[in-house]
Amino acid sequence: MSMEGITHRRIHTYGIWMHVAELGKLPLVLLIHGFPKLWSSWNYQMTHLAKHGYRVVAPDMRGYKDFDSPPDLASYTILHLVGDLIGLLDQLGEEKWGMTGAQKWPARLPLEAR
Repeated sequence: MSMEGITHRRIHTYGIWMHVAELGKLPLVLLIHGFPKLWSSWNYQMTHLAKHGYRVVAPDMRGYKDFDSPPDLASYTILHLVGDLIGLLDQLGEEKWGMTGAQKWPARLPLEAR
């Protein structure tokens, strides 16, 4: 897997820290992993999309790897996950974006965010 050029940072939003991997320039596309994956499951897609002119951001989701893991199980609802992504988008400062997900629950996030 080539991870050349991918940058990593932690973003603080809504009182928690999340890890994101980024590559490329605008327009923005979010790649959301499912269980039990991490941001790195999108490595090939990140490289491909960036080569075609997109800014690709792949976060680790709540409770995974370098994302804060709140101890209360009630902190892992769809509303919390959507809130994390809204906070991420706010911190990235982008008004226009696209999103895709892997597995079942990430597919619901764009619908819940409306």
